[in-house]
Order: sequence, then C-alpha cells, then structure tokens
Amino acid sequence: MKSYALGLACLLLPPLAGGATGKEPPAPVLPAEHSNGARTFTFRTPAGWDVTASEGQPEVTEARGDGFILRILRREGELGLDSLHAECMMARLAGPMDTSPGVEYEYDFVGSAMGERRTLDSAFVVHYDVPVEGHRDWRQRNLTVVGGGESVCVIAHAPRAVWKKSKPARHLLTSVLGSIRF
Repeated sequence: MKSYALGLACLLLPPLAGGATGKEPPAPVLPAEHSNGARTFTFRTPAGWDVTASEGQPEVTEARGDGFILRILRREGELGLDSLHAECMMARLAGPMDTSPGVEYEYDFVGSAMGERRTLDSAFVVHYDVPVEGHRDWRQRNLTVVGGGESVCVIAHAPRAVWKKSKPARHLLTSVLGSIRF
C-alpha cells in the first residue's frame, strides 16, 4: 500500500472559501496525535478530546471535544465511492425514528481526487426530534475517500448554531479534519 503524506486539508478549501474574508483565526493547537486500529491514517486533536474505537468495531474511531463529534470509518479494500458515501451520509447521531426525514443540503456529492484516491464531500443539516447533547439541529459533513487499498468515511458533526455563529469553532473542526494523513 502506497503511503501518503497528503492529508484532507486540500479538500477542505473549496466549499469553505465562500465565506472566507482573508482574516482567518490563528491555527488551533492540535497536540494530540491519534491513529486508527489498522494504523493506516493519523489525525490530530486539541488536548482533552476523547478518542475511542467503537466496541466490537476497531475500524470505527470516534473523537469528541469542544462540542463536536467526529467519526472515522475505515474498511479494507476499495469499495464503491458513491455507495459508501451514501451509506455514511446515513450515519446519524440518532436512529431514523428520532430524526426528521428531510435534510437541508449545503452542498452534495462534490468530487475530487487526492493522488490515486477518489473523494466525495457533502454537507447538510439534520434535525433531531430529541436534542442530542443539547442541540436539535446538527451540521453533518461527510468526506469519503477511496483508494490505496482502503475506503474511509470521515463524518463530522457540529451543532448548527455553533457552526453558523463561531468562526473559531468552524476553523477548529476544519483543522482537525485537515490533519488526517494517510
């Protein structure tokens, strides 16, 4: 398997550039480095974030901190990009009976490439019937990467109110996503 020193940072610029003013907050400090069970990728978080592997699913890594929830699903082999992306878009913070059926799309199925890896990116707001960690509306961003002998979904959840009102919070979550290295 070919090793990449390239992270997801290059994929994060186009969808976020629309609101850029050129006055970005200082880069957040991300001192803690983590890897998945297969050690095929690493990512960084601020100190104090809780990072765990899902019980019985060592290739599902979850990171929580500063009000955000990040889930990274890795599967061996190169699965269908579209189908894996659609499957991961359904990975919500509550079951389907506790979630409104419609979502508000910010953008959907934006394709790109990262070396020999193909990518898809979508962002949307999910409405929950019962608040999840104090919020009913959550922005969910899905980045799916297929290639190099593996398939990875990165699912970032942010409370909508925090995402819309706090540029430093958006910058922090974007920096954590951009720290992922294959």
